[in-house]
Amino acid sequence: MTGRRGFTLVEMMVVMAIIVTILAIAIPFYSSALVAAKESVLRSNLFTLRSVIDQYTYDKEAPPQSLDELVAEGYLRDVPIDPFTEARDSWELIVETGPTGESGLFDVKSGSDKTSRSGTPYNEW
Repeated sequence: MTGRRGFTLVEMMVVMAIIVTILAIAIPFYSSALVAAKESVLRSNLFTLRSVIDQYTYDKEAPPQSLDELVAEGYLRDVPIDPFTEARDSWELIVETGPTGESGLFDVKSGSDKTSRSGTPYNEW
């Protein structure tokens, strides 16, 4: 038996069982971290969009009519992607009449129908 080298079937099964156990523990943490990252990106995108809408309204003394107008006027480089719908055109636009009597874009919310980890729908953020 001096010339034989390698692993026995039992050793291979033990190693495979350890790998499966580690994966079973790691996958839920990974998916939770992925959702947390998407929520963070959504918060950041909403904050940016709302700030830019306010800046535009203050500068032009009239609210913007669309998100594309913010891009055309140079307030945004591009309309951000909603991380849960993965689309630029899925934002829910809130249009209201301003103090000057003009109607326009007042607020923006996510177009997703999913619920956050805290239990609130993303489209209510």
